Formats: sequence, structure tokens, C-alpha cells
Amino acid sequence: MKKALFFDIDGTLVSFKTHDIPASAVEAIAQAKRNGAGIYISTGRPVQFITNLGQIEHLIDGYVTTNGARCFVGEEEICVNAIPQEDVEALLTYARERDICSVVVGVDGVGVFNEKPVANEIFDGSLAVPMMDILSPVEEVLKGRILQMSPFVEKEDEEELMGRLPHCVSGRWHPQFTDITAQRADKGRGILALAQHEGFSIDDCIGFGDGGNDMTMICDCGIGVAMGNAIEDLKAEADHITTSVDEDGIANALRHFGLI
Repeated sequence: MKKALFFDIDGTLVSFKTHDIPASAVEAIAQAKRNGAGIYISTGRPVQFITNLGQIEHLIDGYVTTNGARCFVGEEEICVNAIPQEDVEALLTYARERDICSVVVGVDGVGVFNEKPVANEIFDGSLAVPMMDILSPVEEVLKGRILQMSPFVEKEDEEELMGRLPHCVSGRWHPQFTDITAQRADKGRGILALAQHEGFSIDDCIGFGDGGNDMTMICDCGIGVAMGNAIEDLKAEADHITTSVDEDGIANALRHFGLI
């Protein structure tokens, strides 16, 4: 049975140092595709923030985005899981109380609530996302269904916040903010929904990741691969640990499993 490969973006496919996909990964993914593997993205980024896959865009068969809140193949939506309105309001109240900002991802747009310089510093800087070109007024975004909210909250305060959001889960992959989605929206469930749509077993899926929001993907796929630069908790759950994104980690993993 051919394998379906699911790649996280930041820190897995794309280097935090160069903001590019290493040439070795581009070549390896293209070869795996020629050998019959399915190529899929599984990212915390909403569609509007997927700006760095031009090197392999033509190879991609489908997407799990927004930490599983929105999944699609071509023009076909596979699943959309919105945050319940009561939890949206609870998070906004928390943000007002603590005077923190939060990226708000809707079905049709992205805004920033209680905007602070840190949002642009992180997204424009370390993530190379051109926020000013993407953002909509947050008041307009909040009129629709909300897929994800990313508050700039420290890890030690995250537990208190999540206690106010009974219908949500948190997936942290950056030290300065976390991605919050509805309970039924995580990468593992998104991959399962996409696998069912595409007609293959999740046992034939290989997930590649590096952060906390990759945990369900690593655990639910038939094989979970942690990058060498992954957090230790993810490495502990992975079936295989490859080298870092900047040390040909993707190519080395695909070679290890005989996919290239």
C-alpha cells in the first residue's frame, strides 16, 4: 500500500532560520511523489498564512489547515470545525482582562483582537507572514464562524485560560502564543477525515512534525516522525526521530522508510 505523507510547515518543512524549504526536502518530496506517495500538508497555519510552500505547491494533494479546523482537497471542503461562540466570548474577555492580543482566524478572514506590536514582530519577523497584507478588521471577522484564536499568552498561564474554554483544545508550537481550536479540531482528526475522504487508512499515513500542536498527528498516524529540532514531549511519542529541518531531516526520514 502506498503511503500518505503529512507534513507540518514551520520547523518541519520550512526552516525557522531561512524561511525556506531545504533543497534536499524539495527533491525528496518530489521523488516520493513520483514513487506513488500522497503529499499532504498538516499545519497550524490558516489558509491565509500559507505563504511559504511555493517550492512544492504543485506536489500537494490536500491540506489539513488551522490545526485541523479546516481541511480540503482542491476546491472541496472536507471538514470545517468552528469554535463555539461562548468560548470565543470567554477568550475575548480573558484578553481584555489581561490586556493581551490574539490573532482571530475566521472562515473568511483573519484579524487581531487588542492589537499589540508583538503580533507583527512574530508573524512578520520569525514566521515571515506579511500580516498587514492579510489582516481584515477584527470586528468583521468576529461576525462569522471562528476557526482558531491564537492568544499571546505565556505557557504558565495557558492552563488558567483553557479552564475558561471547556469546548476547546490548545496546541502550542511557539513560545509566545498558542493556537486554540474547537475540541473536534486537531491535526489527528483532520488527517483521519481526509484519509476517509481519499480512501486510505490512517495506518498508511506518516506524520512529520516538531511542535506541541503536532502531538495528535504523531500519535494517530500509522507512523509518527519527530524532527531533530522537535520538542522533547513530541520526540517521546514519535516512532522515529530524524535530523533537524536544517540538517536534511525530511530527506533522511523518507530515505529511512524506503520512500525514496
